[in-house]
Amino acid sequence: MRFIDTNVLLYRVSEDPAERHKAEVAANLLQATDLALSVQVLQEFYVQATRATRAKRLSHDEAQALIEAWLRLTVQEMTVDVLRAAIQSSTRFQLSYWDAAIIESARKLGCKEVLSEDLNAGQSYNGVRVVNPFQSRRSRSNGNR
Repeated sequence: MRFIDTNVLLYRVSEDPAERHKAEVAANLLQATDLALSVQVLQEFYVQATRATRAKRLSHDEAQALIEAWLRLTVQEMTVDVLRAAIQSSTRFQLSYWDAAIIESARKLGCKEVLSEDLNAGQSYNGVRVVNPFQSRRSRSNGNR
């Protein structure tokens, strides 16, 4: 199973012409059946997609409908175990708490990969590897290890 970060969801709804390729990658990716995410990712999506300063922001109803559709995926809830593990990983890997919570939610679900543009592509966080799905395969294999 692969864990998806908030940026994948945000690119899925982007109408920015400069992000067209990323929107297409996100749309194709979200058709996969081996994906997982967390309540945190869904919360971040809602906040960012509906914020007043976002160009072409989503309405509450649009964002809620997308979240309901994405609940078909495996969703990790925030638990005390995830919280504790994220605090430890934040210190160990010098990550923000929020990024560490992504890594630890993925780990809790048994995911080996986190698909994210925001974390260090190619880096392994104690067995959970970050993959940037928006990089070409060639870029991923050439220098991001």
